[in-house]
Amino acid sequence: MRGREWSRPVRPARREVVSAVPELEQGRPPLLFVPGFGHGAWAFAEHWLGHAASRGFPAYAMSLRGHGGSEPAPEATLRAYTHDVAQVAAGLPRQAVLVGHGAGALVVAHALARYPARGAVLVAPVFGGWKVFGAALRRNPAGTLPAVFGGPLRLSRGQLFSRELPDEEARRYVGRLGRAGRRAQWSLLGEPAAEPSVGSPPVLVLGSPDDRVVPASTLTRVARRYGSAPLLFPGMGHDMMLDVRWAEPIDAILDWLEKEPVAR
Repeated sequence: MRGREWSRPVRPARREVVSAVPELEQGRPPLLFVPGFGHGAWAFAEHWLGHAASRGFPAYAMSLRGHGGSEPAPEATLRAYTHDVAQVAAGLPRQAVLVGHGAGALVVAHALARYPARGAVLVAPVFGGWKVFGAALRRNPAGTLPAVFGGPLRLSRGQLFSRELPDEEARRYVGRLGRAGRRAQWSLLGEPAAEPSVGSPPVLVLGSPDDRVVPASTLTRVARRYGSAPLLFPGMGHDMMLDVRWAEPIDAILDWLEKEPVAR
């Protein structure tokens, strides 16, 4: 056990977890979907959970503390979010595959150093750093700048979705967004490095070259960190699980898991 976690343990928090399971058990590893900052389990429950279950994968989505239906936590840190993921994963019936979206992918990267996952998928990963912050500031200054001073980070419809998504749906999703803890938001500016993963699980990185939150160069950099190249879906927005072509990336993830020997 790490000394800091023993001397300064993360405060327990009630966490929301929703699930969809196959009608027939097929022995496949469970998937734990981890949403990005401002999102909750609802973002995966909309499409991806049921779709994964229809293909034989037990699927779970959690809300980090302070998000969705989890306990409020305005001062939550990246460390607390990492603790949430490791704790929920450890409570699943079998060793899980962690699927993180946006800043949730960064949380998953840190959780991999604490939980022996069967594999991991990083969807449109926001690993922080000044380059990502600069891109967000240029495209949405009014929604980005307040986060530097402890205010909420507010992503716009144009950053999150393609133009194909009907405006009514986009407004409904944007209206459900919450906010991350300010200390967690600040951690993105420094891009805290994740420790090595336990057991070196396979990692898939995917995103869109048209993502207005994560530059294509960042997708390549993150994928190289895990010894691969990113799987790209042109024409999609940052919230791939909610965009109009949501089925394409989740099918690619499930196809990859079916081919990976570790997932069988």
